[in-house]
Amino acid sequence: MTAEYSVEVNCRLPNGRFCAKCCYETKMPLTREDVERIRKLGFKLKDFACWRNGVLTLKNVDCHCVFLDVSSGKCKIYEHRPLGCKLYPLVYDVYSGKVLVDPYCPKANEVKRSATRLQYELVKKVAENILCKSSAKVR
Repeated sequence: MTAEYSVEVNCRLPNGRFCAKCCYETKMPLTREDVERIRKLGFKLKDFACWRNGVLTLKNVDCHCVFLDVSSGKCKIYEHRPLGCKLYPLVYDVYSGKVLVDPYCPKANEVKRSATRLQYELVKKVAENILCKSSAKVR
């Protein structure tokens, strides 16, 4: 995936660690492409994903994403992380139909308005794709 499919946010904190706040109690939805990409790394679906309200999402272990290295705050599969993680903190609000910068992210104020405009269609497409296919069985 190229940089055009990600939002650049410096998640490094003043102490040198990475924020990773978004990796705790995550409900990050997975696309079929995400699942296949992660499976190719040798992971079994049951080890990294679970169903929540009909949507396949990243699994949490001890209240954080299964792929989070807690000591460093880094993602163990960063180069292969789900598209939703690459686009975060941009999120699709299903109630308003708008792409928003998630105010939960401590670095939300660093996201340029231009990034929101550039990624709007992709974020919306991914969200709609997940919502429409959430009932489709992934094996």
